[in-house]
Amino acid sequence: MIYFFAKNKTVFSVSSSREIDTKNIEKLLWLFGDAKQITQNKIEGNFVGPRREMITPWSTNAVEITQNMGVEGIDRIEEFFKNDSNKPEFDPMIQHLYNKLDQTIYRVDLKPEPILEIDNIANYNQSEGLALNGEEVEYLENLSKKLNRKLTDSEIFGFSQVNSEHCRHKIFNGTFVIDGEEKPNSLFGMIRKTSNKNPNTIISAYKDNVAFIDGPTMEQFAPKTADKPDFL
Repeated sequence: MIYFFAKNKTVFSVSSSREIDTKNIEKLLWLFGDAKQITQNKIEGNFVGPRREMITPWSTNAVEITQNMGVEGIDRIEEFFKNDSNKPEFDPMIQHLYNKLDQTIYRVDLKPEPILEIDNIANYNQSEGLALNGEEVEYLENLSKKLNRKLTDSEIFGFSQVNSEHCRHKIFNGTFVIDGEEKPNSLFGMIRKTSNKNPNTIISAYKDNVAFIDGPTMEQFAPKTADKPDFL
């Protein structure tokens, strides 16, 4: 079920797998800055909000906060902004214009496309821009023969991703020969050399595609302050 809470022109849409009781409704009203609950199942008007197919990072954090508050069953919270313009500006890549908010705003009815078996891997590589080199195409062709079947589009696409420049650093980590002289460091090696000589606050970098730097100690947000509401 989806619950709606409004403050000014912002509507908070809360999706819950179970009914939210009165005590937890009061917690949400406080969390949303003394918002008001809208008891109707739908709200008419134009609203700009996140695409239903994409759960926002904001929603992930908001749901975690409700869990810390002891509110169970909530799986998504999103912000929708009322817009009275006939042609509101928004980013269609991550947002959508809704002409109303109802119980179906998070429903996704998309069906996956059928699996494709690829006849010509080299042509598929070019048409989809997978950036596989000749050796990789040959490897996949030999794999197809070994398996005695055609490879699927998802298999080839997945292979192209795990063998990409981003993951494998095939170019940046390659051997460089300039004027017949092999250089001691690759481009990626020179980048790592900089951080090794001047680590500053770097704790870990260039390992498993993740990096950590030293920073201040932070406390996880939880609404348990001296001036907390009576229901907390």
